[in-house]
Amino acid sequence: MAIPRDYFEWAAREFDPARIHEKPEALKGIRVLDLSVIYFGPATADFLGELGAEVIKVEVPGQGDVTRILGNASFFWKNISVAFFCANHSKYHVGIDMHATAGQELIRQLAARSDIVIENFRAGTLEEKFGIGYRQLRRVNPRLIYVANTGFGQWGPFSKGRASYDGLAQGVSGLTSITGDGDAPTKIGNYLGDWFGASMSALGALAALRWRDRSGEGQFVEMAQCEGLLRAMDWTWLYAGLTGRDRVKVGNGDHTFAPSGVYRCTDGYVALVAGTDREFQSLCRLIGQPGLAEDPRFKTHDARRRRAHARELDAPIAAWCRTRTRAQVEAAARRARLSAAPVMTARDHAENAHFRARRSVWEHEDPVYGPMLEYGPAPKLSATPARIKWAGKPVGFHNELVLKSILGLDDGRIRELYAAGAIGRWAEGRRGAAPPEGWKGEGGLE
Repeated sequence: MAIPRDYFEWAAREFDPARIHEKPEALKGIRVLDLSVIYFGPATADFLGELGAEVIKVEVPGQGDVTRILGNASFFWKNISVAFFCANHSKYHVGIDMHATAGQELIRQLAARSDIVIENFRAGTLEEKFGIGYRQLRRVNPRLIYVANTGFGQWGPFSKGRASYDGLAQGVSGLTSITGDGDAPTKIGNYLGDWFGASMSALGALAALRWRDRSGEGQFVEMAQCEGLLRAMDWTWLYAGLTGRDRVKVGNGDHTFAPSGVYRCTDGYVALVAGTDREFQSLCRLIGQPGLAEDPRFKTHDARRRRAHARELDAPIAAWCRTRTRAQVEAAARRARLSAAPVMTARDHAENAHFRARRSVWEHEDPVYGPMLEYGPAPKLSATPARIKWAGKPVGFHNELVLKSILGLDDGRIRELYAAGAIGRWAEGRRGAAPPEGWKGEGGLE
């Protein structure tokens, strides 16, 4: 095959989404036992699953993961909260009651045949309450990598007995204190502590896998939700520690680049940044006020960066954007060699040609739920691309498949486990846990 001379043509061919399912998976052959709930743990497993790991999600029979019923009535679609799907792609769903002795034994057997276990219970819960913590499971599998996600860690003065929510992690990390504009701290709109913590937790699991390749040894990986966000605070605490001054909130502005902001258009908002003197001069010409570039308040980068001056610059830029569409602002900025982009909504994402071309918006046909539109994997690997295979499934959907193929149990033993309550499926009619209304069992095991 001839190599395209144009770089962008070559890159498009190298990463061609149409060929994703033809290529191998980086983590194929790695088995992940996901014992977690809500987002922090499930998203960690989801990231590994997108890269090819086989993920077995264990849930309480009958009700399952809390995210299956998360939110009010507007969240529900086909008998389940849409909040469930984003962290549970391509997993095998097994209903096991960890309160039952036989259920705990099934977890041990699955852990003995797994590479990674992920949980996000309060520190020490699985060991002390269920007998399936790291120190117990490593006896049956010394090569096991045990990943424990918590709000504040497995040890230390703030960790014992504490549960966490994303809002708490944002607060403890200090992220809330530097977000927004004005006196009141402001929480980020999504569960950033869960998602960023999950990505770092997955990174820790991958590093542990690499160490196991070299040493043959498993290990305990722990990730504190608040510390993931703390690590993402860039220079905030370094600045405070070295200068004794707190980082000042700048709202939609920027500490380094000015002007930088979010401005209203006729059809939404646009983000615009002019970070260099050349870009600022181009912006002044674009908005019909070239004289601003010679104003002592704005002539130099340092002068523009002063908060009072940056706020003064916002007014003429906002006035210019206010009479134009987002597309008009973006197109004019490109011609002027400026950086501008629309502030997108979910509908924008769904209809965006760029994200669809890159499968960042991932459309697929699920055998249970039908047409699905989801956010696709973020890292793009040319040789071993990440992928979504199917959507999250009802509680216990893959019980027989997993128990037979991995543990070698026969039908009689499986019936005994059902009868004893050690395993189970969804409760009929229970929102979130059960299949969509009218589903008759079609669509196979995926």
